[in-house]
Amino acid sequence: MGDRQVFQASTTAPVNIAVIKYWGKRDPKLNLPTNSSLSVTLSQLDLRTHTTASCSSSFSSPDSLTLNGSPQDVSSARTQACLRELRQLRRQLEDSDTKLPKLSEMPLRIVSENNFPTAAGLASSAAGFAALVRVIADLYQLSSTPTELSRIARQGSGSACRSLFGGYVAWEKGTEADGSDSVAVEVAPVSHWPEMRALILVVSAEKKGVSSTSGMQATVATSTLFPERAERTVPKRMEEMKKAILDRDFDTFGKVTMRDSNSFHATCLDTDPPIFYMNDISRAAVRMVEEINQAAGKVIAAYTFDAGPNAVIYYLAENEHAVAGLFKNILGSKDGWAGSRGSAVQSNSEAQFNAKTAATLSDGVSRVILTAVGEGPISVDDHLIDADGNIIER
Repeated sequence: MGDRQVFQASTTAPVNIAVIKYWGKRDPKLNLPTNSSLSVTLSQLDLRTHTTASCSSSFSSPDSLTLNGSPQDVSSARTQACLRELRQLRRQLEDSDTKLPKLSEMPLRIVSENNFPTAAGLASSAAGFAALVRVIADLYQLSSTPTELSRIARQGSGSACRSLFGGYVAWEKGTEADGSDSVAVEVAPVSHWPEMRALILVVSAEKKGVSSTSGMQATVATSTLFPERAERTVPKRMEEMKKAILDRDFDTFGKVTMRDSNSFHATCLDTDPPIFYMNDISRAAVRMVEEINQAAGKVIAAYTFDAGPNAVIYYLAENEHAVAGLFKNILGSKDGWAGSRGSAVQSNSEAQFNAKTAATLSDGVSRVILTAVGEGPISVDDHLIDADGNIIER
């Protein structure tokens, strides 16, 4: 085959759910945030994007991307920024070693699959762009660190920079105009606090009404609460959260997580016109978490909501019966309990709860996802493209 060879690499990348929220941009083009953020990377056993990148001089068409079987537009400025930067790094390698194949000049064929609904408020773009950047870096055999790659992934999707690490991850907002210091760093690996669990209540797999991008810009432009959040509230909480993680202090972790989620949604409500990402079912989840914590006499469950109605409820493995068990008692008929994690949860039928709140949840939650803190991107040999460059039908 000679220079007609198909080069390829595959990786899987995780979803992350922020406990200190990213909302607002100081530079929309470079996806530079107005505040730092911090997230928990979730296990890829439950939520992941699987991506294969291939290139060959035999590919006649230009760069292409297929997601869940559907062709995607690769001409967007965000995708182009990522591809351009990765090609530039590959070109530097090729310039320093003329024996290397000129992969940077070859068209890319990228195939990606999610094992969760896209655009359902489950940070699919974060996993997607993290996988895209990581897999092309592997294809190009770049020696870049996850933090260096996070600067590129951030240009695709802000929160994607955090999905290049496992465990507990901070995205430092940076101050440089070119975004060179707006990167993700590991706060602690999975092994530091592996007991963290997450229960996701999927309220609706429909696309949200106001996209995050346009929502953020409206908040920055019109909310009077927003400057206080970006300049004072979040910097203080970032330090509190880092310390809570390093101390494995769930009480503080939980309180700061819930307060930051509330603060973020308050700025959305304070936007003109107001943005409502949470709905009645979201609020029922909040009340249920408050009841769980009240019954325990301390914070053992913490809710957080991204730009959508889905509830993510963090808790420790030792409190699985009190937290997940209660939700299983109410939502046991929903999809999601059959997996290895869900079937191990015993329904907590002794717990007291508000029947009206429970009924709202039962009516409005479509499925549950039980997961845990997990690892960053993983290189795999399971390719979605065959040796001739054809997409494998699965």
